Amino acid sequence: MIRLLVADDHEVVRTGLASLLADSDINIVAEATDGVEAVNKAKEHQPDVVLLDIRMAEHDGLTALEKIHSELPNTKVVMLSTYDNPTYIARAVALGAADYVLKGSGREQLINAIEGAVAGNGPAPDSALQKVAGAMNTKKRPVDGDMPLTNRESQVLRHVALGLSNKEIGQSLGISVETVKEHVQNILRKISVNDRTQAAVWAVRKGLV
Repeated sequence: MIRLLVADDHEVVRTGLASLLADSDINIVAEATDGVEAVNKAKEHQPDVVLLDIRMAEHDGLTALEKIHSELPNTKVVMLSTYDNPTYIARAVALGAADYVLKGSGREQLINAIEGAVAGNGPAPDSALQKVAGAMNTKKRPVDGDMPLTNRESQVLRHVALGLSNKEIGQSLGISVETVKEHVQNILRKISVNDRTQAAVWAVRKGLV
């Protein structure tokens, strides 16, 4: 039996999830209504998986994800969201989420995500998280004679274009924040732009994201 903590600030969603998971091998051991409560109850109940809404009061789901991933490394986190937003997904990847499920998903997809997280299988090939993670982690550059960046700089720029902070980029790529800063400065200089927003626009135009 998989022990699950459900964190969502809408009671109707929590009730619906309980109904959806009834008669499965997943047992909801606790519920939380915000990010702070999610972290506290995760520490208290030590669930196998936390199903974590991305938008909540009192610390959003991404802040809670970072704390749970850091303090409870054996507990897997599956993000639950209304938003199929590449920036949200990319930040979830960087902060250690096992998967990212949309609230409109069916029962089978939800159960598969929870069971896959416990088994360490990673997200399904058609998962939104898998697609974004693949784009983030590839080191291959597009064929472009005007591309002035190294493979690593192109990889960092993808993360910048997806809206990640230096800290999140460092966590995603396993490098220090100082190294990220150095890469970002080199990127801005090489592509002759002044800030991260302009760099993101350049990345989109070049087909990097």
